[in-house]
Amino acid sequence: MKNQWQSFLIALQFLTMIPVRLTSPVKDTNQGNSLLYYPFIGLIIGSIILFNIYILDGQSYWVSAILTLTLWIALTGGLHLDGLADSADAWLGGLGDKAKTLLIMKDPASGPIAVVVLLMLLLIKFIMLAELIQQQAWLSIMATIILSRLALPLLLMTTPYVRPNGLGAILVKSLPRQSLRIMLASVAFLALIMIDFIPLLLFLAVLLVLRYCMMQRLGGTTGDTAGAMVEILEVTLLISFVII
Repeated sequence: MKNQWQSFLIALQFLTMIPVRLTSPVKDTNQGNSLLYYPFIGLIIGSIILFNIYILDGQSYWVSAILTLTLWIALTGGLHLDGLADSADAWLGGLGDKAKTLLIMKDPASGPIAVVVLLMLLLIKFIMLAELIQQQAWLSIMATIILSRLALPLLLMTTPYVRPNGLGAILVKSLPRQSLRIMLASVAFLALIMIDFIPLLLFLAVLLVLRYCMMQRLGGTTGDTAGAMVEILEVTLLISFVII
């Protein structure tokens, strides 16, 4: 039980800015087991987001959406936005070369393409979020946050990690594969029951396309490309819940 609590805290610390204090040394197995809690961390993030929308009831949809999006970014520390920015720069600047792409990803500076991609993504998120708030589509917002984080263990379980000394390498090495399969199947089953099939199909299709692009360019994934995937999947789901 203590080890599972440690794994939960690791997941909470990594995916959010919620203050977490780890009281014992972190083992590789704890790191791997933390992936089991990613959907639950998504549930926590989603619950905070929906509570924020609730207390803003009475404000215009636009005001509620921009304040909620600001909280969303602050709560996650912009973790995945950083990965998206690095990946956007690297994909364009790498010119199809694996070594050059990986090198650019390590550069902390953001180029024009990264800025444009981030601005467009945040604008789309803002508008889609306003629409979903207007429709009172609370389940759609929650599903977006949970499923996008569910994609991380799925990606790491099925895709090589190309940086041997990165955090992802430890996660991949210590994956509790059988437990992850059960968790992934359980969440997918609940999603099929609770939301429409088409958004789920689009979610899976985009995930597969992104994985294919990672394999073609890098031969696997990195922390940055995994973070970019989360942001792209969130936008995909938000758009699909609005227009379908």
